[in-house]
Amino acid sequence: MAQDVWSEQATNPDAIEAALRELLRERHAANRAVAAARVLNLVVIVDREWKGEISNRLERVGRYHASRTILCSVDQGRRTLDAVATISYEDADREGIIPVRERVDIDLGSDQLERLDTIVDPVLVSGLPTMLWAPHGHEQGVQALLALTDVILVDSDAGAQERDLLRAAELSRSVYVVDLAWLRTTPWRERLAASFDLPARAQALWQLEEVTIRHHHASPASASLLAGWLASRLGWQLEPIACRPGDGCRAAARTGKRAERAADEDRETGRVEIALAAVEQEVPGLAGVSVAWGEGRCLSLDRAPGGLRVRERRADGQEDQWQVLGASRGEGGILGEGVRQALLRDSTYPGALEQALALNAGPVGV
Repeated sequence: MAQDVWSEQATNPDAIEAALRELLRERHAANRAVAAARVLNLVVIVDREWKGEISNRLERVGRYHASRTILCSVDQGRRTLDAVATISYEDADREGIIPVRERVDIDLGSDQLERLDTIVDPVLVSGLPTMLWAPHGHEQGVQALLALTDVILVDSDAGAQERDLLRAAELSRSVYVVDLAWLRTTPWRERLAASFDLPARAQALWQLEEVTIRHHHASPASASLLAGWLASRLGWQLEPIACRPGDGCRAAARTGKRAERAADEDRETGRVEIALAAVEQEVPGLAGVSVAWGEGRCLSLDRAPGGLRVRERRADGQEDQWQVLGASRGEGGILGEGVRQALLRDSTYPGALEQALALNAGPVGV
């Protein structure tokens, strides 16, 4: 990749936008195959000391780079704007259009966050959806940019679970929310759904008795969202979870499906026991999921090198094992998928979020 770069200290938003236009004009004049991509704006607000790490994560998103990325680094005490504008493109002879990726790095002070919209707005590509990501909080900047934002990227695993889930629900009233904690559950949801896809197996979904979700100690929101997904898709109502030392976190779900099949004299709602267990593993997200139903049957999915290990115990006690390859995207892939989701709409997340909030509505420690 080749790059054209402009930089200026003590600059202003109009100068940054003019510099980008000039970089693109000069490059297109030199090679008419070079053209700016026009799909998505991505605005990122970070602490100055973490800029390098976030930049590296953005570089690893693969083919899902935003058309124009605006990285705002917040530096305590700064009073002026320093900016670097970069356009990147393939420096090779090839047929067809050569897309340009644009990035603007803006260093600003924390006192400028409350008017961040006046800094970012002139630099956005007009007419494109805008995605906002603030991995270190900076609520002042987020609030200033909400009117310009179509999609917000959050990570409910990043802090206090209940607070972050509530924040995702609040933000969803004004913008479309993409939650990295939810995306970490994608391969597990896909494999669970596929495991019960056959008509003969689908009936077992209404006979589930136990669900156990194993997760990284820093990813309780991912576990809650997976439980919420099951509840929302199967018509369960989750009861608040309780966590006890040495016993993990346990809850139950009430399901009306069993009540519908019950005899008239016994109309009690069925129950599914749910356990969330924190385990040691190197990467965030889920480590495994087990579901059990009638006659001692059980299906378990566990993280393994290169994919997921599947174990199924039949009613006769016999057990089968096999490997599902390529089931995890890794953290680099999760961020790239998050950017891609800015252009999509997942109709299952709101229901899962609502049930995850119900799961965490009561006291979580006793």
